[in-house]
This record gives sequence, structure tokens and C-alpha cells, in this order.
Amino acid sequence: MQEFDAVVVGAGPAGLNAALVLGGAGRRVLLLDGGPPRNAKATAAHGVFTRDGTPPTGLKTLGLADLEPYPVTVCPDMAREARCLPDGFAVRHDGGWVRARRLLLATGVRDVLPNVPGLRERWGHTVHHCPYCDGWPNREHLLGVLGSGQEGHHLALSVRAWSHRVVLLTDGPDELTDEQREDLRRLNVRVHTAPILRLGGQDTVRVKFRGGEQITLHAIFLNPTQVQNSTLPAALGCELNGKSRVVVNEHGMTSVRGVWAAGDMTGAPQYVMSAAASGMLAAVSLNTTLIHEDVRKLGAAFHKSPGEEAGEPPSGGEAS
Repeated sequence: MQEFDAVVVGAGPAGLNAALVLGGAGRRVLLLDGGPPRNAKATAAHGVFTRDGTPPTGLKTLGLADLEPYPVTVCPDMAREARCLPDGFAVRHDGGWVRARRLLLATGVRDVLPNVPGLRERWGHTVHHCPYCDGWPNREHLLGVLGSGQEGHHLALSVRAWSHRVVLLTDGPDELTDEQREDLRRLNVRVHTAPILRLGGQDTVRVKFRGGEQITLHAIFLNPTQVQNSTLPAALGCELNGKSRVVVNEHGMTSVRGVWAAGDMTGAPQYVMSAAASGMLAAVSLNTTLIHEDVRKLGAAFHKSPGEEAGEPPSGGEAS
């Protein structure tokens, strides 16, 4: 069975940066790709230092190229199974089993989109998740926010920072409080409560309501429900919070000794740079425990790695 110092599962910004840091530390790393990034349908990623406007798939290509000088083996397979061993982990991918001293999960989350006909086809093109990523290209146009209640109210007020022409689409009776309705009225955010029949259009979004009314928007923003993209965290016994995110401490350690997690799967802010940063922090912490372990094997009186060797659980809450 092939052996590695660490297996990194997931090749989004968090996983790529974690593999880069571990490879740069001379560790033998297996990076299990697992498929395209969650934002693969987006035409450009914004707020990315030195790479603003680069397509997400282009960022991934650049990230994989950065790994070439280092002892990182990149495998396109998905991780199918992982088992805890007395001295590490066994991980099964499509090519078989491998052993690893440490495991770093960066498998991300999966968007569960509203059941609105025509929405999925426009996801990443004229229907977006993040105004920080896609607000600027759509600035000062007529924009829609799909949502109801507190979430719709909050996102509508946020999107208004990029355009003063915002409408809230609740796709049926809203769940707004009187105070929230008054907020929207004061800011001239119109509320459409009619159920949506379907979305159409090419470079804009044509919203057709069940009552026959139509409105054409430049883009729509929404906060979709999200679920874990992999069953590995639950299968390994990693603690999950109320939002089904993997609980980690400030070093990216999970509740399972020897397992780290990074990126969107931990509830960290869902930006490319945030995910990459969390991958680096987790990789540094992971490598520190390997350094301590290696030194102690040579007989040096090295202190224990905080938390890791003591088997302490994470401090709780979402990563920040």
C-alpha cells in the first residue's frame, strides 16, 4: 500500500493551498481532486489577489501547476472511504487504498438550488450567490434577490450596495416582519410576492410570474441551501454543527485526532481567498504535528503539539 505523510481530499482553493504548503515543507502528499469547483459555472472569480477576473477553472489550472515542483501526487479520483488506523489513516479512492499519517479534508459543500424552472440553467451566469464575487459586473443595473424572511431582507439590503435598483422576489407569500417591510420600503426595494412560473432570457433574466406579470432583471442573487459535498466527515466521526458544517478550532483541527478540515465545509466565509487561507492554516498546523512527531522519534524532548497529541476536541463553533 502506498504511503504518504498527508492525504488532502479536495482540490478547490483550500485543498490546493494546503497541498502547496505541505509540499513546500517537503511532505509526501496525495491530493485527491474529486472534480470541478463549486463555482465552476461562474465566468470569473473576483476579489482574488493578483488574479481578479480569472475563471474559477482557470484558477484551479494555475493552482495545480504550482504544485509541480513539489512532492505532491495529484490524482483525479474521488476519496470513497477513509478509516482510522492506530498510526494514521487508510483512504480508498478509485485506484485503490493508500495510507497516510494525517488527513486534511477540503471537500466543500454542494448548493441545493430552489426548484424554480430555468434557474439551474442560469446559475453562475445571470443567477449568482455572492455579491462580493459578482456584484461589480452587475453594478447599477436592475437586480433581483430571491428569498423571503430574514434571509431575503438581509441579502436585498446587501445587494443594494452595488445598485439602488433592487427588487425582492419571495416566490409566494413573504415571511417578512412589518419592520423588515418598512426597511425595504424606505430603501425603495420593491417586493414581488407572486409565485414564479419560470426564468428565461440569455444575458438578462426574464422572470415570469404565475399571474402573467413579467419583469426583466440584469441578474439575480440568492443564498442557496448547502449540504456537505462528501460523506467522509460524518463517516470519520467529525463533529458537525447545527448547519452541518465541520466543527474546527482555530488551527483547522476537527474533533477526530489527526484530521483537519478547511474551506467552505467548515462554515468559513465562502470566498476564494478565505478558503485558500484556511487551507494554509490547516496545513501549517498539520505539518507542525508531523515535525513534533518526527523529532520525538529521534529522542528529542519536544513539547506536545497543542490539542493534537492530547486528543483535545476543537473549541467549537464555525471557522472564522
